[in-house]
Amino acid sequence: MESLKAIFWKPDPAAQMRKCNQLLRSNARTLDRDIMRLKQLENKTRQYIISASKRAERNPSQAKQAAAETRTFARELVRVRKQVARITTSKAQLQSVQMQVNEAFSVRKIEGSLKSSTGIMKDVNSLVRLPELTGRMRELSQELMKAGIIEEMVADVLPDEDLMEGEDEEAETEVDKVLGEVLKTPGLPEAKVGAEPVEPVEEAVDEDQEASLEQMRGRLEALKS
Repeated sequence: MESLKAIFWKPDPAAQMRKCNQLLRSNARTLDRDIMRLKQLENKTRQYIISASKRAERNPSQAKQAAAETRTFARELVRVRKQVARITTSKAQLQSVQMQVNEAFSVRKIEGSLKSSTGIMKDVNSLVRLPELTGRMRELSQELMKAGIIEEMVADVLPDEDLMEGEDEEAETEVDKVLGEVLKTPGLPEAKVGAEPVEPVEEAVDEDQEASLEQMRGRLEALKS
């Protein structure tokens, strides 16, 4: 029955526009939630770096271990910030697609026909390759094809290694910058000579931090899947 309707009745442009905008808004909300979670993760990671550094100040015998931990946490912070930047750029691109799609439908209303847009197709092709948006962007691309705004389906999902291309070369430099930034945060206590040795409860803190780091990595992987 639906196939017969598709043959004899053309899609309603207003309904198509509502459907496209619904999908675009849904994608934007997904990105907002991801950015919020990553920002929370960023703040928590900063605190772990500060905590490890303060432990080294209190107990010089643990300085080497604490230094290794601060670099581990700093690497995680670099990864989180890169994901925030990538998702923020994707959200801006998504907003651009929404404006272009609405403009295309407005032109159709005036001129009575739609012209395919290579600009929209290029942006959708870029967004659909992101793991966070793949499903809904594929659905959007199908709706845009039905409306005649784009002419072909888009590419496959971009592998994670391509998303993080070039990360290794810059990682250590960025880690150093992050450590310099976080550990020079105003209000951070300066190192004290002859500070009292750390209390036994510190070992439990180490275990908690390690467990939190594993959870943090799991959330990062979940955001990319």
